[in-house]
Amino acid sequence: MLNALDVAKTQWYHFTAIVIAGMGFFTDAYDLFCISLVTKLLGRLYYTDIRNPKPGVLPPNVQAAVTGVALCGTLAGQLFFGWLGDKLGRKRVYGLTLMLMVLCSIASGLSFGDTPKGVMATLCFFRFWLGFGIGGDYPLSATIMSEYANKKTRGSFIAAVFAMQGFGIMAGGIVALIVSSAYDHKYDLPSYKDNPAGSKVDSLDYVWRIILMFGAVPAALTYYWRMKMPETARYTALVAKNAKQAASDMSKVLQVEVEAEEDKLQHMVESENQKYGLFSKEFAKRHGLHLVGTTVTWFLLDIAFYSQNLFQKDIFTAIGWIPPAQDMNAIHEVYRIARAQTLIALCSTVPGYWFTVAFIDIIGRFTIQLMGFFFMTVFMFALAIPYNHWKNHNNIGFVVMYSFTFFFSNFGPNATTFVVPAEIFPARLRSTCHGISAAAGKAGAIVGAFGFLYAAQSTNPNKVDHGYPTGIGVKNSLIVLGVINFFGMVFTLLVPESKGKSLEELSGENEDDGAEAIEMAGSARTVPV
Repeated sequence: MLNALDVAKTQWYHFTAIVIAGMGFFTDAYDLFCISLVTKLLGRLYYTDIRNPKPGVLPPNVQAAVTGVALCGTLAGQLFFGWLGDKLGRKRVYGLTLMLMVLCSIASGLSFGDTPKGVMATLCFFRFWLGFGIGGDYPLSATIMSEYANKKTRGSFIAAVFAMQGFGIMAGGIVALIVSSAYDHKYDLPSYKDNPAGSKVDSLDYVWRIILMFGAVPAALTYYWRMKMPETARYTALVAKNAKQAASDMSKVLQVEVEAEEDKLQHMVESENQKYGLFSKEFAKRHGLHLVGTTVTWFLLDIAFYSQNLFQKDIFTAIGWIPPAQDMNAIHEVYRIARAQTLIALCSTVPGYWFTVAFIDIIGRFTIQLMGFFFMTVFMFALAIPYNHWKNHNNIGFVVMYSFTFFFSNFGPNATTFVVPAEIFPARLRSTCHGISAAAGKAGAIVGAFGFLYAAQSTNPNKVDHGYPTGIGVKNSLIVLGVINFFGMVFTLLVPESKGKSLEELSGENEDDGAEAIEMAGSARTVPV
């Protein structure tokens, strides 16, 4: 039965599974990244003092809370729902995370009262629980796709689910462009410099709410189809130990008669290979270094990936995409930021994801991840060392280098760190281990988004953003990120190549008992030649 899944030809149900799981990731990316489109607007609406020459911005502690609380929720959700997915089943928990995302997307656009404190507290509360639901989508989407796929194209299918993240980021920008354009046509507002009080109107409060609440739409549309998907055969057979149900489910989706070999299943589930737990010596011998590799590489990657917004504002301002805040009204600022994010997603982020989809089953996960970290290191140092030259004399070169760091993070470790943990661990621990790896990534995202937000501040007290202490500067921050990417290369050596192998072969679930089998499983971590 499991072999039938491994050798199955690519069929319609594979693409259905990609779309259904992928729409979850589309929603995840939309919800996580759309907040960056509206934080400037929130500052203008709730923190502007018209006596000042510049429009209001969110105070540093509020900015950190609004942008980071969803990441904290995501980390918690990855750990909790990853564990729950192995206990209750992928399908059942999948529906729970989706409903949480729908409800909290809508609620995050609501608020208790109209004071800055009330609005921000409500927004942070519901974005935490939105992040909690999003966190569950990471291990469950990856695990479901890996357990549905055949071994020949499994990497491409899992990567295609993750690649929907690029479309989600782009969709956030497009929705913001549409909403801001509509309001701009209705209100012809002066810039803040010309008329501070007239540069915004009360009804602009609906703009950020509409953008955030739209995230509920794609999640709600896929709920019915997610509930129609059968539980994965590997969970039903190897964890729930119901061979007949697994064979019946797979017969429907494969449209062929699949035989339930109960004797073989009984032998597999009663084997010692199926009894060791996450905190056992056997797991440490077989998969300990694998888990270290997947967690540390994801942690290091996300520090670099999420801190790249440090110099987005430098790029956008340098090439004229975003003028100084006082030269725009509130709605123009939303439009300019959305346009910039959409262009970066279209030209750099989305192509990088789909290069991974195209090549991951040809050149392998290990090669793509090592290559990605290598080029991210190169381009970070290429940005950092002549930073003042790029900024003052060659804006186009700066943009090109910046785009390449994004491209090789997506045609590289940003995709492979998601794929590999869904393939190399046993079925009964697969969702849990993916959740742990993903949570390590979100810990890196929190370090990248906040640690470097402060670190990148100028060493000159007169040039720091309002409310921030002095830091080490953007140039030194980029050097640190280059070093972090180099260590990502080093820890990639602990991650095994999973191309072309069945899940049971990778996890050791089809091996005989004994020390020799454990030794063989541990050898899977050697670097492919």
